[in-house]
Amino acid sequence: MTDSTPARPSAVDRFLAVVERAGNTLPHPATLFFLLTVGVVIASAVVAQFDVGVVHPKTGDIVTPVNLLSVDGLQRIMGGLVTNFTGFAPLGTVLVALIGIGVAEHSGLIGACLRIVVLNAPRFLLTPIVVFAGVMSNMASEIGYVLLVPLAGLLYVAAGRHPILGIAAAFAGVSGGYSANLLLGTIDPLLSGLSQEAAQIVDPDYTVSPAANLFFMQASTPLVTLLGWFVTEKIVARRFPDGNYGRGDEKIDPLSPAEKRGLAYAGIATAVLTALVLWATVPADGALRIAGESDVLKSLAPFLHGIVALIFVAGGLVGIAYGVGAGTIRSDTDVINGMSKSMGTLASYLVLVFFAAQFVALFNWTQLGLIFAVEGAEFLKSVGLPKIPLLLCFILLTAVVNLAMGSASAKWALMAPVFVPMFMLLGYSPEVTQTAYRVGDSVTNIISPMMSYFALVIAFLQRYEPKAGIGTVVATMIPYSITFLLGWSVLFALWIALGLPLGPGAPLVYPAG
Repeated sequence: MTDSTPARPSAVDRFLAVVERAGNTLPHPATLFFLLTVGVVIASAVVAQFDVGVVHPKTGDIVTPVNLLSVDGLQRIMGGLVTNFTGFAPLGTVLVALIGIGVAEHSGLIGACLRIVVLNAPRFLLTPIVVFAGVMSNMASEIGYVLLVPLAGLLYVAAGRHPILGIAAAFAGVSGGYSANLLLGTIDPLLSGLSQEAAQIVDPDYTVSPAANLFFMQASTPLVTLLGWFVTEKIVARRFPDGNYGRGDEKIDPLSPAEKRGLAYAGIATAVLTALVLWATVPADGALRIAGESDVLKSLAPFLHGIVALIFVAGGLVGIAYGVGAGTIRSDTDVINGMSKSMGTLASYLVLVFFAAQFVALFNWTQLGLIFAVEGAEFLKSVGLPKIPLLLCFILLTAVVNLAMGSASAKWALMAPVFVPMFMLLGYSPEVTQTAYRVGDSVTNIISPMMSYFALVIAFLQRYEPKAGIGTVVATMIPYSITFLLGWSVLFALWIALGLPLGPGAPLVYPAG
């Protein structure tokens, strides 16, 4: 007689069930920002009734809350509804960058690059190459989730290894290493735009470059790769031993002659574009430098401010070159279709941005952000927590919040207007705060049921393990999450302690010394 009593859920499963239920009670991020906007309007009216005021750290003026629940406030809200949206800093940068990346993706360039990387990986280097490919895939938005993660499962089957091991390694790189990369991607201008909006609460002239975290991201890439390799082989592999796990239909097609020709064309285009960039930036009188400026970083301001344009041009030109060589682009219509397809994926993002832009603008108008920042900074000063422990606490806070709110941009649109000005008043630059946020946001992606691609990863696992669910994914990925959190936090602490630049022209302190 078979015991039909269901197995008692483990402590991990019970904890995850609580996290999932808590996250599911949250409204859609767009709805959340709408409710927060209404809350800001009401809060401005309430706070304005009290004698509340702080001294502006830059001008010395007394800052008091602005009541938006008034005739003047209503007129300002109605008059700014459109310009709040169209003037939202991250909107244009993301759209421009994604148009170029869309051509590279639509032509097949990105998919071919991922395939050639993993297909040519020696067996003993299979895991680090898969993790590294996952990290690098983030420069093209979220293609790693839909292409590399299932591809890694097939690759591990072909190598006589457990497919879930491959899926875990790829997922760790794509999602856990979301803020590591050797190159800039679409998330960089998005986050820097939000950071800039928040920084201008304190300093209206402050700008944050999309390359603000580039050096730290580049250093994080080998770290995440090595940590992912270690966890996969030393911890996760014990649960998923090698063997024959294929169903007979697993196959990864090698690159066709047309695809190889496309990669050759893309390589030539990349070499030409690189030579042009060097020609414009290396000489002192280069086209993308300020003539006569002795400070190298300041002289490169035109280049740094044009990073988004460079992403657009590089994605478009190299994508077209690949498409012409591979035969996937035969006319200008194919190029425009690629751009249009990438825009089609942004429908929900545009709706989210509309409401996020209203929240950020109204929050700034009320002066509540500056008031909270000044009061919060004074409180943190009174606590006396040293710089690095304070920033590490912020990383941990972000990692916890990420369990219930998966969208990186939505979380930062919510957190940046408070924490960026607050840390600026403590002497920490917006670039430092953004870097700490990105570390915390990345490390718990792989165990957050609220992450938008979490359900897709479960579906990939169920191909090989039909009973796989949330508990399976989290139990598999927790070692990565803990290891990434510890290792990445140590790197961040050392980076700040040594005073290393986070990116070109990105200061560690505010005001820059």
